[in-house]
Amino acid sequence: MTLRLRPLRDDEFDDWAAEGRRWYAQDMVDHGEMEREAAERKAEHDAASTLPQRLATPGMHVLALESVETGERVGSVWFAEREAPFEGREAFLYSVWVDERHRGRGFGRQAMLLLEQEVRALGLDRIRLNVFGGNEAARSLYRSLGYVESAVLMVKRL
Repeated sequence: MTLRLRPLRDDEFDDWAAEGRRWYAQDMVDHGEMEREAAERKAEHDAASTLPQRLATPGMHVLALESVETGERVGSVWFAEREAPFEGREAFLYSVWVDERHRGRGFGRQAMLLLEQEVRALGLDRIRLNVFGGNEAARSLYRSLGYVESAVLMVKRL
């Protein structure tokens, strides 16, 4: 299946945002050493603060990942254009998500390559992202695409 990115439509936003909050909270529980209640509060807070104007939030790009052949939405990509201190403009990837029933088929890789095209078209030459240390599947994908770790956050629960 060949994939493409297109802007998420306003009528898709609420379902996308709710699913994203659930996924993000679960990721924080599974890989970020957070208790569920705290993770859910953080997911709500982060969503409200990063997309205060929903899809009209300046500098934010929320894109549907869909099949060219059928138009079926199989995932999404969310990134921001931002100014990196001392380094200039860059894209910051908030999430790349592939629906569970479509995982394991190379769609995450296709999504990342399509993201690179989008970012280049905006005149940016760098993508930065954050990934939880325990998320080996994502870390492996990013490494295979040439991403390198630039910082490591460590935690010890007492």
